Amino acid sequence: MAANEEMLLSAAADLGNVPSGASDMAHIVLTFDNNRLASALYGQFDENLARIEQKLGVDIRPRGNQLSIRGNVTAAEQARRALDHLYGILQKGVNIAQSDVDGAIRMTLASDDQLTLPTLERKGKMAAAQISTRKRTIYARSPNQDAYMRALDRSELVFGVGPAGTGKTYLAVAHAAMLLERGMVERIILSRPAVEAGERLGFLPGDMKEKVDPYLRPLYDALYDMMPADKVERSIAAEVIEIAPLAFMRGRTLAHSAVILDEAQNTTTMQMKMFLTRLGENSRMIVTGDPSQIDLPPNTKSGLVDALRVLTDVPGIVTVRFNEKDVVRHPLVAEIVTAYDREARLARGGVVED
Repeated sequence: MAANEEMLLSAAADLGNVPSGASDMAHIVLTFDNNRLASALYGQFDENLARIEQKLGVDIRPRGNQLSIRGNVTAAEQARRALDHLYGILQKGVNIAQSDVDGAIRMTLASDDQLTLPTLERKGKMAAAQISTRKRTIYARSPNQDAYMRALDRSELVFGVGPAGTGKTYLAVAHAAMLLERGMVERIILSRPAVEAGERLGFLPGDMKEKVDPYLRPLYDALYDMMPADKVERSIAAEVIEIAPLAFMRGRTLAHSAVILDEAQNTTTMQMKMFLTRLGENSRMIVTGDPSQIDLPPNTKSGLVDALRVLTDVPGIVTVRFNEKDVVRHPLVAEIVTAYDREARLARGGVVED
């Protein structure tokens, strides 16, 4: 039986240590049917519970396979939804890490599912988008990730734009791997500008593959996370998975494919137009990039920035914009992104709000 099916809710009269008359307080008891999964949910030395307490301002007391959550009605319900979501992930055989806990908190804070006073009736589970391959399942860890994953499901051309660490490329590759496994596309094509400012590869040692591989390493890494290594290597050898610099796309029509362009901020306007017009029958195209990290020569317009302007009102194209709140790497990465964004606004003469 799932944790939420065993859940008990009580009003302020059952609060014990909560001061009488605190009608905006709640006490929620969760009972889990699997002690091993409950232990994994709590984390080593209950670190996952401590993080939820810190972020949501609630008091969580574990006792065996039961959790007691006390706090403000809204915060207690948010904690309940986050824990219920994380337990559901564990039930599917997927381990959770601190980043998953942070993601569950972000998602529940953005959710409109609230308790309805005075009955404290639950309005359902937190629903996070997911991408499943044979090797692993990925859940959205922020509202913008959720929107991005849903856009990938329904749209043939999606732009994922924002800072490093938000999962733009990783989720795009995961979605492409899922489409290939399900037979919805026949191949995956991964591309990016091979080097900053113009794809000049001649000075590098080795053959063409050896020249471009270092620039495409993030795409390889994501693939190996989604698929068994031997299958990735066989698929690359059979050209079911193709990883190539952007210059190799010219003159092609990419049909029955999942096509990803990464680091798109370093394309020129002509390169971007060339790439977008490669879209063929029964294909999906995903373009990712960070307009704040353009490495093109001075006075060279970014193809990504230009495309976002030109294609704003084109039906069937979806743009999802990430920000520092979507960073799912080390917490310091979000702070670094925020600091650099603040500096950029100051350089442009903008107003910085604390």
